[in-house]
Amino acid sequence: MRLRIGYGWDSHEFKAGIPLKIGGVTLPHAKGLGGHSDGDVLLHALTDALLGAVAAPDIGSLFPPSDPQWKDADSAVFLREALKRMKAAGYRIANIDSTLILAAPKIGPHSASIRENVAKLLGIPADCVGLKAKTPEGMGTDNAAIAHAVVLLEKA
Repeated sequence: MRLRIGYGWDSHEFKAGIPLKIGGVTLPHAKGLGGHSDGDVLLHALTDALLGAVAAPDIGSLFPPSDPQWKDADSAVFLREALKRMKAAGYRIANIDSTLILAAPKIGPHSASIRENVAKLLGIPADCVGLKAKTPEGMGTDNAAIAHAVVLLEKA
């Protein structure tokens, strides 16, 4: 098989007193995303997309929230493990596309830095990283951030 597609999804609730990290970038906001690790919904969704594309265990199986070693962990650690498994399976990233759903903060002013950082973490050009942001439009998720990610892999 020359091509594989992976899909990932994640969500976390906003909580006061912690920094907001999305795509490995700390954004100015009054609240961060709660979670066992740093709560980076975008990196979590990308990690699951990569793992799913090569039929590997999901992020929760590899890095269980019940394991104290992952408390407050940098989500880039999870992404690096997914990349390692992807490469071991003989694939490379063709491109990724992602959508963030959150009421605030506005992602537009930070989009370029998030795309550049994700590209750096994945080892791909920034023009291979799609990032869109939407508001929840009355869906009752104003106190959460949601990320969807799709990855296209090709045989290396």
